[in-house]
Amino acid sequence: MDPLLIGLAIAVVTVVVLFSGVSVAIGLLLVATFFLLIFDGPRSLEALPELFYAELNSFALLSIPMFIIMGASIASTRAGPDLYEALERWLTRVPGGLVVSNLGACGLFAAMSGSSPATCAAIGKMGIPEMRRRGYPAEVAAGSIAAGGTLGILIPPSVTMIVYGIATETSIGRLFLAGVIPGLLLVSLFIAWAIFDTWRRGAATTALAGIRYSWREKFEILPRVIPFLLIIVGVLVALYGGIATPSETAAVGAMLCIIAAMVIYRMVSHRELWAVLKDSTRESVMILFIIGAAGVFSFMLSSLLVTQSVAQWIAALDVNKWVLMAIINLFLLVAGFFLPPVAVILMSAPILLPIITAAGFDPYWFAVILTINMEIGLITPPVGLNLYVINGIAPDITLRQVLVGSLPFVGCMILAIVILCIFPGLATWLPTAVMGVAL
Repeated sequence: MDPLLIGLAIAVVTVVVLFSGVSVAIGLLLVATFFLLIFDGPRSLEALPELFYAELNSFALLSIPMFIIMGASIASTRAGPDLYEALERWLTRVPGGLVVSNLGACGLFAAMSGSSPATCAAIGKMGIPEMRRRGYPAEVAAGSIAAGGTLGILIPPSVTMIVYGIATETSIGRLFLAGVIPGLLLVSLFIAWAIFDTWRRGAATTALAGIRYSWREKFEILPRVIPFLLIIVGVLVALYGGIATPSETAAVGAMLCIIAAMVIYRMVSHRELWAVLKDSTRESVMILFIIGAAGVFSFMLSSLLVTQSVAQWIAALDVNKWVLMAIINLFLLVAGFFLPPVAVILMSAPILLPIITAAGFDPYWFAVILTINMEIGLITPPVGLNLYVINGIAPDITLRQVLVGSLPFVGCMILAIVILCIFPGLATWLPTAVMGVAL
């Protein structure tokens, strides 16, 4: 049977299985086992346990649970609301300042926690009611925070970037650096739209009821926020300064975040600490389970020559490389509508990497493009995890209103992809400047 037809059958069955409600990891294992049994026979299954274990037998994977603990310890405290309040006090007189402060708080908190749902919940619980109280429409209040929450998978340290680095065997340090300037670009586009939209809607949402904060009120909240930001900076300096590996810096960062949470927010109860460890373990196991299952799934695709045939078919397309990139972007966009970012990266990156490098694209630049596509998937149906998180914390705002408020930010993300295609140096300059030319 033609490998391309086998690949089409695998794609259809995978979509059906995942839409049945089965977890991503279990679904991938079931599909891989089913097709190996049909085309390679029972003996092919003997290698599956070893393949699953080998996929997880990597020192680099230690950084994933450490960064998750780091984010969970921050998310379990009032660091999110404090960060939001600090920015609100400093930006309250800016037109659209409350939306801007929410977006800024989302960007910073997402970078600290690395979790989009945690960011939406932490910032949204305070930001949405406050914006609505001051006259902002429900769509603006909900959509801005749903979009702002997606920034955590692009701005370092990013668990998604770690997964991409492991799947493609590229430098995690370079991937983190590649996401810095595009992350700032995306935040800037979000803020620019927020200011323009506020101006377009008129003065009703610009004056903020004449609220003013004294310099004392602006500075008094900073000591509760700055330590966490310094930890993030310290982790990145240690990583890029060659002081420690990603796993080591993640472990130290996790320890320092727990200590900071205990000192600043008095998180000393054994129940609170246990909750942090329990939540971190659950999320870490979920991601690692998907990584192991995706390794088995990739083996199945390679064993049945699907990966090689798809790569050859795409490479044989007589099209301009930018048309090829547009096709890949469309594929990633659609995949992100239905699957979580980790699953899409693990399933597609090993197949796409040789294709995009053969076409002359930089793999670190492509990681940023892929990640922004995954961000779009977080705020678009039918999966759109952030939409449901916002609807959960603000049930009086309908899913339709959240989606309508998020759509302009989807436009900002698409614009960011276009800008990065025109100026790829925005993603490649910083890694080269800090770490030299990639070998």
